[in-house]
Amino acid sequence: MLHRTQRQGLALAWKAGGETVACNGSDANQDKARRFRDAALSHLDDVYTLARYLLHDTADAEDAVQECYMRALRYFDTFRGTEIKPWLFAILRNVCRGEFARRSHATLAMDDTTDDAEDAAPLWREEQASPETETLRQWDAETIRRLVAELPKSFREAIVLREINDLSYSEIADVVGVPIGTVMSRLARARSMLRKAWIAEEGLPT
Repeated sequence: MLHRTQRQGLALAWKAGGETVACNGSDANQDKARRFRDAALSHLDDVYTLARYLLHDTADAEDAVQECYMRALRYFDTFRGTEIKPWLFAILRNVCRGEFARRSHATLAMDDTTDDAEDAAPLWREEQASPETETLRQWDAETIRRLVAELPKSFREAIVLREINDLSYSEIADVVGVPIGTVMSRLARARSMLRKAWIAEEGLPT
């Protein structure tokens, strides 16, 4: 999550850009900028979280979020969905795969790996309490972020979109551009990897 000063800085940056467009345009542009702020500002933390996981660099993530929001404002009239967050994520993903991926020397090409794995429930959302789940609930957020950040890129992206941003399988498929079956397979594999990472972290026998 963004610190307060980071969030304020990013919000001011893209709001300033929107207000410049509004001031230089018509009443329609002013209304567009206002509607966009109302719809998109509440998702700033979530967009930044995904950018941070994809780019592994705070400065690049902040720049990517600013670019994402400016593009989204520019093309807001083309948005036809009911939920803006998946649309923002799709724009951010394109930004990260392009300009900012080159800047940070990160390769963000997502593969279509569909390794078979048990369809395990998320570690932090298991319906039935278990010793492992109770232990995980005592972990600090930094430990969980670190384990997720160490996942391979395609699996990391899937788990962040599902477990942190609470997107549906269908929404993730739209954002990533793969079939729902691939999304489900990546999530199952990511959950399996997290379980193994937890076992290794605790030094438990496999």
